[in-house]
Amino acid sequence: MSHEEKVQDLISPALESMGYEIVRVQISGDKNKILQVMAERPDGKNMTVEDCASISREISAILDVDDPISGAYSLEVSSPGIDRPLVRLKDFERYAGFDARVDMNFLIEGRKKFKGKLLGIQNDKVEIRVKEETFELPFGDIRRAKLLLTQELLDAAATN
Repeated sequence: MSHEEKVQDLISPALESMGYEIVRVQISGDKNKILQVMAERPDGKNMTVEDCASISREISAILDVDDPISGAYSLEVSSPGIDRPLVRLKDFERYAGFDARVDMNFLIEGRKKFKGKLLGIQNDKVEIRVKEETFELPFGDIRRAKLLLTQELLDAAATN
């Protein structure tokens, strides 16, 4: 189990009881470690600075006790933002119809990078339409994915 997974397992129950979901936990840096926790509200409403501060206080208290990360680190709590990363299977379903970029770990039909319209999920595969062609990308082989900032996405975010 990675350090990120340990941290996520430790803090998830507390964040869920506060009414939030973890989007991603990431540790970066060697000398100056940064623990980034990205969270969102399951009701789809925008995160506020107060939400992030509240989450940060809760996480700090938990990590001070359990201490899963060796050495000093900085904690950053943020919302996923409008052009958010897509990390969970349900993210690809939720944002079907929007443009995204998906980078794969392995070649799929001769390519690793896909930029197009998300079509949703079919049997644990992410469907994306690139120009006139539809690709089925195995979820477990996705290296990273994120929404692309478009006017359509901005308009949808403005209604939340």
